[in-house]
Amino acid sequence: MAHSLTLVGGKLSLTEPRTERSRRTLVLPGVVAASRRDHRRRQLEERLEAGPRWQDLGYVFATPSGGPLHARNVLRAFHLALTAAGLPSVTFHSLRHSAASFLLASGAPLKVTSEVLGHSQLATTADLYGHLFEEAKQRKPPTAWTGS
Repeated sequence: MAHSLTLVGGKLSLTEPRTERSRRTLVLPGVVAASRRDHRRRQLEERLEAGPRWQDLGYVFATPSGGPLHARNVLRAFHLALTAAGLPSVTFHSLRHSAASFLLASGAPLKVTSEVLGHSQLATTADLYGHLFEEAKQRKPPTAWTGS
């Protein structure tokens, strides 16, 4: 079952997703699935290192002892990574826009991009990213989206 980790009254709590549309299964592109497997391997190594301190809470992204990540620590690490890479400071939410742009640039159909983003209306995705979709249509789509 999917849950959201939410800060409620200063304490992290598992809550139900806000909308039914938030409960969806996404197919991970191969490169993301491979990265997830690598992450899982590292996490199992952390689990062994932590020994009895490990909290088996089932988080995909967790502290070295298996606990939940706090948003401010994730943001701090995000900004440190941007600085280390010599990239400009951006909001964490801008990653969502980047993902949509990359999907469309790689030839993903607008409907697929809309589903990944969780938009309830295709028109929302078209309004926000339609210009990118039109540009992508001008190019031959890669086989990953055409099935050939």
